[in-house]
Amino acid sequence: MSYRFIPQLTDEDIRQKQLEGLRYTVRQAWNSPQYRAKLEACGLKPDDITSLDDLRRLPTCDVEDLREGYPLPLLCVPPRDVARIHASSGTTGKRKILAYTQRDIDTFSLQIARCFELAGFTPEDRMQLAVGYGLWTAGAGFQAGSERLGMLTVPVGPGNLEMHLQLLQDLGATGFTATASMALLLAEEVERADLRGKIKLKRMVCGSETRSEKMRLAIESKLGLEGCYDIGGMTEMYGPGTAIDCDAHEGLHYWADLFIIEVLDPATMQPAAEGEVGEMVVTSLCKEAVPLLRYRTHDLSRLLPGQCSCGLAMPRHDRILGRSDDMIIYRGVNIYPGQLMEVIGQFAELGGEYQVELTRDERSLDHLALTVERGQGQTAGNDAALAHELETRLHKAIMARVSVSVADYASLPRTFSKSKRVVDKR
Repeated sequence: MSYRFIPQLTDEDIRQKQLEGLRYTVRQAWNSPQYRAKLEACGLKPDDITSLDDLRRLPTCDVEDLREGYPLPLLCVPPRDVARIHASSGTTGKRKILAYTQRDIDTFSLQIARCFELAGFTPEDRMQLAVGYGLWTAGAGFQAGSERLGMLTVPVGPGNLEMHLQLLQDLGATGFTATASMALLLAEEVERADLRGKIKLKRMVCGSETRSEKMRLAIESKLGLEGCYDIGGMTEMYGPGTAIDCDAHEGLHYWADLFIIEVLDPATMQPAAEGEVGEMVVTSLCKEAVPLLRYRTHDLSRLLPGQCSCGLAMPRHDRILGRSDDMIIYRGVNIYPGQLMEVIGQFAELGGEYQVELTRDERSLDHLALTVERGQGQTAGNDAALAHELETRLHKAIMARVSVSVADYASLPRTFSKSKRVVDKR
């Protein structure tokens, strides 16, 4: 299949582009006093990069490097060359601000156009956006990528479900972008209001939060979609659009001519074994204002070997299983939300929504209660047996005892943004 925006590259082409991009990135990073100090501490200068093996010699950087350099951290161009900033929320009172040159903005729109193209969109489609605008990357990025592909673009933003439903009917959008939670909320409202025959949606692109396979299938079923696609990205990597799954749903293809992705053991920072889960560490290959040198994303995933059955040569990583810095520590066991979703997904009688509540009793003993929704159309008669079987399988999978309760379908909170699935009351 031929694409307008996705390059057809061999493995050797990718390696050559990655070496050229790595050498460029280290030269560019040398312009930042913060980066230069890190490189000098490792005894490295830009001309020392001669092969991809030299990647392992480079220092890592982290969110703390962005906070230390506030308000324009790790800047590698003169301030006059900064055309835009985006930011993500900060937990210490200051946001992570990332600067963009015009070249960066162009690359940002390119990577999203590639994602839309791989998801099957063409200039004949119409794209309605239900993502955040302002400082957030999603709104501006999705809009630019949609327009670059040539689609009529409807920039509504998150929330305002009534306006979304009206515009879907009036303007006939065939594409929709949102968080998975907002997409499910929309799908349930379309089903409740019997609007499926009045809208023309064919495909959805969901991002910003981890979603289960059951949630994808539920969204597709309720809306009669040809596909619902999981998109990857983060503000430090321009924004959304760094990776997306295809119709085969065998992992997310990432743009290896724009980024090198390593998967490392977060404790030792050594490469994880092939197919093993670890922390994704990213090096950019053409970022200009704020290049990334082995940036620790804290996202947990794994690289997938071999080629996807769709035929695209771009490599793949698995969906994001959680974050290394927000895992649940329960009675000495490390638990990631993705592990819970995987076990829940084994039960046809259950839906994809869940909520975890962590408490501590008067003896300082931790308790983990998991509430899962019954699948749509399922009755309550088998709840006790389901809960017992899920508790048993979870104990085998995560080596910890969990108290499970089964709730009615659609009884857990729905949200326009990311659902809060872990409530820690300890």
